[in-house]
This record gives sequence, structure tokens and C-alpha cells, in this order.
Amino acid sequence: MKVPEFIIASSPVLPFATPAKKSGVLIAMALLLASCSSTPPKSLVTPLPPVAKQPLAPKGERNKEPVRGVWLATVSRLDWPPVSSVNVSSPAQRISQQKKSLTDKLDNLQSLGINTVFFQVKPDGTALWQSKILPWSDMLTGTIGQDPGYDPLKFMLDEAHKRGMKVHAWFNPYRVSVNTKPSTIAELNRTLSLSPASVYVLHRDWIRTAGDRLVLDPGIPEARDWITSIVAEVVARYPVDGVQFDDYFYAETPGSALDDSMTFRKYGQGFSSKADWRRHNTQMLIAQVSRTVRQLKPGVEFGVSPAGVWRNLSFDPAGSDTRGAAAYDEAYADTRLWVKQGLLDYIAPQLYWPFSRKAARYDVLAKWWADVVKPNNTRLYIGIALYKVGEPSKNEPEWTTRGGVPELKKQLDMNESLPGINGTILFRENYLNQPQTQEAVRYLRSRWGH
Repeated sequence: MKVPEFIIASSPVLPFATPAKKSGVLIAMALLLASCSSTPPKSLVTPLPPVAKQPLAPKGERNKEPVRGVWLATVSRLDWPPVSSVNVSSPAQRISQQKKSLTDKLDNLQSLGINTVFFQVKPDGTALWQSKILPWSDMLTGTIGQDPGYDPLKFMLDEAHKRGMKVHAWFNPYRVSVNTKPSTIAELNRTLSLSPASVYVLHRDWIRTAGDRLVLDPGIPEARDWITSIVAEVVARYPVDGVQFDDYFYAETPGSALDDSMTFRKYGQGFSSKADWRRHNTQMLIAQVSRTVRQLKPGVEFGVSPAGVWRNLSFDPAGSDTRGAAAYDEAYADTRLWVKQGLLDYIAPQLYWPFSRKAARYDVLAKWWADVVKPNNTRLYIGIALYKVGEPSKNEPEWTTRGGVPELKKQLDMNESLPGINGTILFRENYLNQPQTQEAVRYLRSRWGH
């Protein structure tokens, strides 16, 4: 989940998208990986057993309760697992520490009235579940591919569901690593002997550098199919309540742009600009993941949490009255179109600014998004900036006024009173435990808590 401190002045349908396919064939196709240029050590995926389709609940019964959610990040161990757990000598002690840390967090979230956890299961090119496609995450043990001795996603689902809380599996679709250090490259190369190995060694031709990270090139159709197969694996095998992509689609920086010129030459015919072609690529991923989730388990929600600004009014008459970096132009994500086309069950824009921030006013954006979802059945959950609460800011002093409580109250009041907004998600879990947020946490407990 990007922390956007950036305020400044159709391709063919995949074979597994055909409704008539039986679910067993559908999953096998969804999990089929395109062959890579060099022969992989062995097949990456074993087709899964058929999954019974689950009928959609009647609309009136779905999500009666507004979402009161929190993002729980595992990338760089931001929220979980505890850094200290990776350094213990005994695997049993590590497992015990990691499990206790998670159940303690869930107990705290339950007491706050949180009913949905957005759990980061794919922080990069590794997995926090027992995958046949991705190696185990080094966030768990310190080593990519090392079996942690338990299945964190299964454990999270069991414990959260026991507490009456929902879990959405949060995926970062394209990131392979958080840096390009020689030590990181060496560790990725060492996975070649593992099964499964890293995509970095199996499909080197898909890998690019952008934002000083290793990423997949979103313009390569096989890479999009591969991401879809990863989502399909989780949805087919685990009782997740939802799937979420964060805002990292084309994630580049001015000093570290994504070089996709060769990909554009190969696949960009018929597009008047590279920007349009990039937006098309992102659209294709969203469309095929949406189809796959709905066909495997229609009751599982699929959503995206994009940057809060789609486009600015100065660039587009349909845009918001803002002056922020826009998902359409910066990440090549036409988030408004995805809502219009009914591809998402929900959208959770990151509105990380106060009411007084003229360049991107909270109320202006909340109302704009409520208008966007109004003609559709797409639900709207608003992401709010818990990470800013209590932090001094020249541009946004509200976050320190009376512990940030008045600003937080205004935002929650709007989310709970404006028709079209179906919930709130806090970014992110560990900030609930910081000294500077405690007045706000007490307020949340009094407002939402049991």
C-alpha cells in the first residue's frame, strides 16, 4: 500500500473465462502457467481439485454491516510478523511467537470493533500460504523458500473467523522484490533449486526494474496470466472473504522508470500512445482476475485500493476538484472505468488527507467517489490515514490537534452518513499500537468497540 505523499501544485478472453467450463477444468486452466523461454526445473503448478460454486447471497443480505477494516502489512515486516521472531534459534519458538503476535493483534482489533482484516499474503514475489506457484516468503523465516512450519494464511483465517471477523487476501500483483541489492539478487537466484522457484529465475524475461525494485512487466500477457493463477490458487484453496489488489500497478519513479519499450513494440500495435496501452494492460489484469474470482467463488469479493485521485478536474471534466498525483496518469490505472464496467465488487480509494487540504480535500474526494459508485453495485470503502495521526505536519496540522480525534471524527462521520460509502479501512495495523495515536485509538474504541 503506497503512502502517497505526492501532493504537488481488448485483448482476447482467457480460455478459463468461459462460463460453460466445468469448475475443475476452469481451475486447471486458471492455474496453467505459460511456458518460459528457458525450461523450468519442473512444472510449477499441480491442477487443483474442483471447487463447488457458491451461490451469491441475496443483495439485501450481503454486507449489512459497514466494513470497519484495517490493513495488516507483511512487506518488510511492517505490521507482522515480529522482526524478533525471525532471529530466534528454535523453529518452535519462532512459530509460537508469530502465532501469538497474530492472535494478540486480532484480539485487539476485535475489541476495537474491527470486522475485516486486509491481510497482505503476497508482499512481493513470495507467498504467506503454501503455494505451488510462489516460494515461501522470507518475511517468515529470513530465507526465501524456507517452510515456516505452518500456514500463516490458514492460521489467520481460522483465528479471524473464530472471532467473527472477515479476511481479505491482499496481493501486491507485480512486485518481485523491495530492492535490487546484490544480496537480494543472489537470494532469488538460489531459489532455482527449489520447487517452486522464484519467478525471477523461471521467467527472467518478464522482470524489469522500476522504483528501484524488481517488478514484472505488466505489458506481458503471460505475466498477467501468471498473477491471475496466483489469485486463483488462493481463492480455490482457502475460505477467504475477499481479494484485494493495492495501488502498485505501473509503479515507477522519475529516477527509476520502467523500461517497457521492447514490450510496447511487441504488443502495443493499435494504440495511439504508450500511456493508453499501459492502461489497457492494467485493465486486462483486473478483468481476468475479476472473471476468475467470480467463476471460482462468486461469494468472494474482489476489490482494488487505488490512490485517492483518479484524475484532476483540470485534466478531465469527469475528474475531482483536486491537484494530486492521479492513478490514471501515474499508475496507468483507470479505476473509474473499472467501476463503470462492473469489474469490482468494491473499491477502497486511499483518501489520506484532511478536510482542509486544498489540493486533495477529504470531503471533495469522498463525495466524488460516492457519485462514481452510485449507478453501480460497487461498494465503496474509504481508506484513511491512521499513519498520519499524531504526526506533526506543516501542511496538515489537524493530525496533531487534540490527538487527531476531531479530524478522525469528521472523516468517520462522513463515511457513516454519506449514502454510497459502505465502510472505512485504517492504514495500517501497527499504528494502532503507537504512542502518538492513543487518543485516536481510545476514540475508535468508544465509537466502534464492543
